[in-house]
Amino acid sequence: MKVRNVIPVQLARKKIFTIDEAEKVFDLDRESLRVILSRLEETGWVERLERGKYMVIPLSARKGEYTLNEFVVGSMLVEPYAVAYWSALHYHGLTEQVPFTVFIQTTARRRRLDVRVFGVQYKVVKIVEYKFFGVDDAWIDGSVIRVTDREKTIVDCLDHPEYCGGVVEVAKALKNEVFDYRLLAEYSQRINNSGVVRRLGYICGLYDIHIGLPEVDARNYLYLDPTMPHKGEADSSWRLKVNVDLSDLE
Repeated sequence: MKVRNVIPVQLARKKIFTIDEAEKVFDLDRESLRVILSRLEETGWVERLERGKYMVIPLSARKGEYTLNEFVVGSMLVEPYAVAYWSALHYHGLTEQVPFTVFIQTTARRRRLDVRVFGVQYKVVKIVEYKFFGVDDAWIDGSVIRVTDREKTIVDCLDHPEYCGGVVEVAKALKNEVFDYRLLAEYSQRINNSGVVRRLGYICGLYDIHIGLPEVDARNYLYLDPTMPHKGEADSSWRLKVNVDLSDLE
């Protein structure tokens, strides 16, 4: 078998391709195809992202010195997907904190949920089907990438504060930015987690934000921020243990 050392134009036009896509272009068996892809990687035409996924290196770039936007890379890790949590919070300009991990939300199963690609750490968060909504398309680095919208990002972060740096980051966003509060209230109930409604209701009440949320019909108390020490005063209106002070945020 003659091993080719130039990437075909059909793949060169892409930024990232899978081994299934390469198989259609080369029309070879998998074993022969892997030999070709290995040679293309050695000669600097492609870079392996992870098993079965490759990034095309432009002619003007050098192997080891070129990479894509981390959201573009993240979009190839799983399908369906959405850039979410702290990453979406930062993308929308709702936090000044730059997360060191890229958070990707999905409903699909994936063997590895934590992966490092080109020095960037990715966290894939699997959620149930009914929580996967509120996703918009964003044009990033020449590619269309799916990102949770502003209101869904807030709701997701209240659903999993551990993936956004804690409730304090959500509180800053709600205090300093204007949202579609009708949509925010709808999303908070649609996600089917009373903790989201309670946390959102408490924070909005703290900052005199008028949002229509149902009264809490529960006897148990949840923590305002489950990532913080489990102690604090009880708030009977929202059935929360207030374990973080949000009254005087910058």
